[in-house]
Amino acid sequence: MRVLITGGAGFLGSHIVDRLIADDHEVIVFDNLLTGRADNIEHHFGNPRFTFVKQDVTEYLHVDGDLDAVVHLASPASPIDYLQLPIQTLKVGSLGTHKALGLAKAKSARFLLASTSEVYGDPQVHPQTEQYWGHVNPVGPRGVYDEAKRFGEAITMAYHRYHGLDTRIVRIFNTYGTRMRPNDGRVISNFIVQALKNEPLTVYGDGRQTRSFCYVSDLIDGILRLLMTPDRAAASSSDNDIHAPINIGNPDEFTVIELARTVLALTRSGSKIEHLPLPVDDPRVRQPDISRARRILKWEPKVKLEDGLKRTIDFFATNI
Repeated sequence: MRVLITGGAGFLGSHIVDRLIADDHEVIVFDNLLTGRADNIEHHFGNPRFTFVKQDVTEYLHVDGDLDAVVHLASPASPIDYLQLPIQTLKVGSLGTHKALGLAKAKSARFLLASTSEVYGDPQVHPQTEQYWGHVNPVGPRGVYDEAKRFGEAITMAYHRYHGLDTRIVRIFNTYGTRMRPNDGRVISNFIVQALKNEPLTVYGDGRQTRSFCYVSDLIDGILRLLMTPDRAAASSSDNDIHAPINIGNPDEFTVIELARTVLALTRSGSKIEHLPLPVDDPRVRQPDISRARRILKWEPKVKLEDGLKRTIDFFATNI
């Protein structure tokens, strides 16, 4: 296959690039390096099956020749990024998704949208199934990311229904692993960096809010299974429709305070835990129902939290 990945220099995008190149596909990456990093993909420079273009996907997109698939990952994805870049986040979720869909349509390529569990907001249904419509504050500070992704899902389904485009939507839950940025504001990277530096671990609220953490290799496996699964436009029921959103994440649920204590134990750090007020609209719970992924993709995560944390700690210990 010949695959375009927008945001391919980012945390998740660069891992997808690695897998596709390893499987003998040709990969083109568009990334403006706003939050992505060239050193995530520089080991592919010089490979004739790899092309990097510094490109803002909210502008005109062009690729010479055929394309088999467009994987649209471009977006700030961590709270510290989208709170500092609210307009850019909204633009890439709307204009950027529109441009990427237009390119896929012009090339008759399959389109995969990287959406997020944030579309569920502060959920009133637990665990979250794909049929849940969410509980989102559209005018809160987090709304710039939540609503950008919700719009992205809506326009993707509009292109599928109106133009017959072969589309996929993956709702990504909390993911961690190598190539995370140390200052990206996500809870696992925050805790690991703080522990390695013997700084206080910052826990917001009482720490009893829950999250589910998926190691990056498991997530990439799920995304690529979704991308490579044949079109099922004639599915017998909407629950088996490959075009409808699919949760990809680890259903094992942990409190934030449990995570902090686990990181302290694995790093053997002398850091203390420091409690700060909860951010606005911070979700109280977050856990995926992955029944559809198990049934349609034959996928479920394999890496246990402690094993994934050890790999991530080793990465940060070497790179910070």
